[in-house]
Amino acid sequence: MWFRNLQIYRLPAGWDVAPAQLETSLSKRPLQPCGNQDMESRGWVSPRGNDALLHMVGRQWLLALGAESRLLPSSVVRQEAEARAEALAEKQGYRLGRKQMRELSEQVTQELLPRAFIRQRRAFLWIDPTNGWLGVDAPSAARAEEALECLRETLDDFPLALLRPARSPASAMADWLASDPPSGFTVDRDCELRSVSEEKSTVRYAHHPLDGGEIRDHLAAGKLPTRLALTWNDRVSFVLTDKLELKRLDFLDVVRESLGNEDDADALFDAELALMTAELSHLLPALVEALGGELA
Repeated sequence: MWFRNLQIYRLPAGWDVAPAQLETSLSKRPLQPCGNQDMESRGWVSPRGNDALLHMVGRQWLLALGAESRLLPSSVVRQEAEARAEALAEKQGYRLGRKQMRELSEQVTQELLPRAFIRQRRAFLWIDPTNGWLGVDAPSAARAEEALECLRETLDDFPLALLRPARSPASAMADWLASDPPSGFTVDRDCELRSVSEEKSTVRYAHHPLDGGEIRDHLAAGKLPTRLALTWNDRVSFVLTDKLELKRLDFLDVVRESLGNEDDADALFDAELALMTAELSHLLPALVEALGGELA
């Protein structure tokens, strides 16, 4: 149980929901199988594949949003609709109009949907009610919003806000590249710099030293970092983006070695979740401090 990405949100001070109440609310919206005419279905599933929709390790909570979606590319629908339209045009002696083509496309979609393959996926949500953190293991804010939208619909009262640091990540990352990173952080070897001009010219470095004059020249020319690989306390590596996303999260050997040789799958899952959330609970405040603190 290791997150690969983290979209970060803030719960207000004092927010708390009893675990039993949350479990009851989640059970009212479980994942339903995708119907024959449904493009997608979303709902809560058990993070561990049992009956519990809320998985707890101490005061760390884990939810899982399940989704089923039918794979029916628009190109397939368009190709079939055009073939049928050509056949109809030959039969009736004139081409179909826009309204008729739209109706034909809808008909083709309805006929093909039941035969389309179904893709399943899950998005994990971590809630730390004590410290007010909510994190979604999602590669983008849009994907995270799908899970949050479902959570808002599940709970009657769910106040949530984006994390708002005093400094923008782009400005802070530029300073860290130009001089030194904050205490506890080291700059790694991956970076993306983008111009603020209309051209949006972009320079990417992968596995490349970032302490040379070339980087500072790009910064002096007006480019700002949009991605920067960092390591915190030799324990967690990640890529910080200008949108305050953590990507390519990697909990390093010094963290994983403390797991020992646990053979039981359930015990291992809980141990990994406890370790991961403990590291995140220390990393996030350190990152906020490096960004000048949190705005009220």
